[in-house]
Amino acid sequence: MTTLQSVPALGTHPASGSLPSRAETREQLSKATYDLLVIGGGILGISTAWHAAQSGLRVALVDAGDFAGATSSASSKLLHGGLRYLQTGAVKLVAENHFERRAVSRQVAPHLANPLTFYLPVYKGGPHGAAKLGAGVFAYSALSAFGDGVGHVISPARAQRDVPELRTDNLKAVAVYGDDQMNDARMALMTVRAAVDAGAVVLNHAAVTGLRFTKGRVTGAELEDRQDGTEFGVNARLVLNATGPWVDHLRKLEDPASAPSIRLSKGAHLVLKRTRPWKAALATPIDKYRITFALPWEDMLLLGTTDEEYEGDPADVAVTEQDTAQILDEAAFSVRDQQLSRDLITYSFAGLRVLPGGPGNTSKAKRETVVTEGRGGMLSVAGGKWTTFRHIGRTVMNKLAELPGHPLGEDMEPMARLPRKVPLPGIANPNAVAHRLLVDGGTPGPRMPADTARHLATHYGSLSFDIARLANENPALGERIHPDAPEIWAQVAYARDREWAETADDVLRRRTTLTIRGLATDDIRTRVEDMLADGR
Repeated sequence: MTTLQSVPALGTHPASGSLPSRAETREQLSKATYDLLVIGGGILGISTAWHAAQSGLRVALVDAGDFAGATSSASSKLLHGGLRYLQTGAVKLVAENHFERRAVSRQVAPHLANPLTFYLPVYKGGPHGAAKLGAGVFAYSALSAFGDGVGHVISPARAQRDVPELRTDNLKAVAVYGDDQMNDARMALMTVRAAVDAGAVVLNHAAVTGLRFTKGRVTGAELEDRQDGTEFGVNARLVLNATGPWVDHLRKLEDPASAPSIRLSKGAHLVLKRTRPWKAALATPIDKYRITFALPWEDMLLLGTTDEEYEGDPADVAVTEQDTAQILDEAAFSVRDQQLSRDLITYSFAGLRVLPGGPGNTSKAKRETVVTEGRGGMLSVAGGKWTTFRHIGRTVMNKLAELPGHPLGEDMEPMARLPRKVPLPGIANPNAVAHRLLVDGGTPGPRMPADTARHLATHYGSLSFDIARLANENPALGERIHPDAPEIWAQVAYARDREWAETADDVLRRRTTLTIRGLATDDIRTRVEDMLADGR
């Protein structure tokens, strides 16, 4: 039987679906002049690259780390309309958010998004009354054309049947509404695949060391491959700075005198083992503006988030003891103590929201997209929210098309002429995929476990069948990575050969859920590293 350590790469022939090597990609990037070079592989940069490639442009995308390696994989994992925006009267914004949410969850990526019922508990002495919240969730559902049902109010006893760890002391009523949930790292990765399918050339773990200039205009970038130290460069007619929390760092390379354009807010989260199954999420008001979430996610419980101004190095953002205590204390408003034991914590993570520069409390700041053009012609874009990632990509492209002098040319296809709801790779009904995997996935090997079939279906869609074939061809790849997680070793080979995974963290934190489950042991990490090395 073939061992894990000797699993060969899937091949580099185009028909195999494997990716070109890093050396081949660097050569491709070095030789061509691109219409658009996107620096930054978070969801904003990825979405822009995807839409730019769809419009017929020659597009390159690079990131100093992994795709979605920072802020974009540190979200609350929600696609939502923004219930709290109703308090400020932003009715149009909520309706627009709902439109994008529904488009992603029903037509663009139904295999990656899951409907989730939210319970909003109303406690005696809380910041909002039952009548106000009942009216609020009704209006919220109305702005979604009642596509997730009608927002309403239920009794505490009814809510506790679905959320057994709900705290019922002084609980008066529970408002109900619907939104959607996702695995943000997987959604981002599938969008990278979509960009590549549309013609973009991408490379992660490639850091910008300087910008290229022609007659004072930014016309490319110097880069270093962080995997082997190779230096290379990319020429482009236009450079887009989509580096998120680092956006002002790159603007300084263009113009050392540039003033700050953004400020940062840290959001921390905790992941815990669940003591019992949850059929709904909790969204608990903390004060007039803030809500704390308790979300069933990946068979775990996700708690958060914090919202405080951050002024340090973005690379150093981390969850502190103060963050942990705050999240647990706020969760305790509506979650029973036995579910909040620190012994249940498997992982914690923090990300940085990019907000427009200026004064004021970060929790009240709008999640706006900030667009600036530098003296060298580099366009910098930052901010926004996960729910509207497609809309942001289109908005940036419209902005690029309107730039003076039309640096991208007159022949690019306008966004208005492109299909509005292009699906992401693997689109399929996840229930149907899971059924097929259960029926066929183990042939000719052992029957695929139900939790593995469901995990593959909801993280890869129809691409799950490629992973199942790997496991069938090599039974060792059909074994679980860890007995307490649904993932199998075929996913590691697939991540290596078809999903740009270069490091153990790429695999364990973003392409699988082993790290967030607290199951990325030293032995597993070593075996993953061996498999990654074996394919190079």
